[in-house]
Amino acid sequence: MVKVVGAVLEKDGKIFCAQRGCSKSLAGLWEFPGGKMEAGESEEEALIREMQEEFNCKVIVKEKLVTVIHEYAFGTVELATLLCGLQEGEPQLSEHQDMRWESICNLDRLDWAPADIPTVELLMQRFK
Repeated sequence: MVKVVGAVLEKDGKIFCAQRGCSKSLAGLWEFPGGKMEAGESEEEALIREMQEEFNCKVIVKEKLVTVIHEYAFGTVELATLLCGLQEGEPQLSEHQDMRWESICNLDRLDWAPADIPTVELLMQRFK
């Protein structure tokens, strides 16, 4: 099982969403950005590192939202999503093909990676 973290980065009632690149697994699907945890890292540490590496911004973790276990054809993923705010900088596109700030009430209009869907549903219920 691969342990990964995802940032539910909120700013002004909008959530930061990233679209996976065409050379990646799950190409073209939207996700909460983040990545794999390294040995000895906490979820919070992994998320802060991944956002710095992939989007050149610093985030502050506010709370854990949910952990989802999803079986893909390539393996099982355990995804922990964490509610965050921007601490420094604005996200910059590097590894993903697109990114956007999306209103919470419109999150379900994007084509999400399956492991991210429970978080989308939670956000839409929580922030109605």
